[in-house]
Amino acid sequence: MVGDSSGWSSGVDYTTWAKDKIFHVGDNLVFQYSAAHTVAEVSSADYSACSASNSLQSYSDQNTKIALAAPGTRYFICGTPGHCGNGMKLAVTVSAAAATAPASSPATPAAPGAADTPPETTTPSTSTPAAPTTRSTSSSTGGASGAEAPLAMGVLAVVGLALIA
Repeated sequence: MVGDSSGWSSGVDYTTWAKDKIFHVGDNLVFQYSAAHTVAEVSSADYSACSASNSLQSYSDQNTKIALAAPGTRYFICGTPGHCGNGMKLAVTVSAAAATAPASSPATPAAPGAADTPPETTTPSTSTPAAPTTRSTSSSTGGASGAEAPLAMGVLAVVGLALIA
């Protein structure tokens, strides 16, 4: 709540109140005040001049909730004559939304070389395919069949490339 337990009222130094606070996109400002006060959102120039005559928004419901939907500086004053000049003014700088990871996200990966990092190569590479572990015993053509057919084609391709080179 703006002004903490004092709310939006005369006699509070809102510059000091806001000084150590961080406002992010998605936060809300809640102004609670008596019927003697209002909340007017104004431009930077009107904030400096304490003028509510060209306010961007004006509220008098005594319990105003304002969503901070975009980054930038927002300016608020009390529109009751004399109140802004006596300190009822607030400027807040809204930062981009805080980056948060979803609860189900894994932790940041460890740097390469950490103990839990798998090796880059887990099996040695070969230039010829390994022999199949199962062989087909029935062949009507007498040629390579089943799992042997890809092996035979691979060997022919490798031998053919060697002969061309």
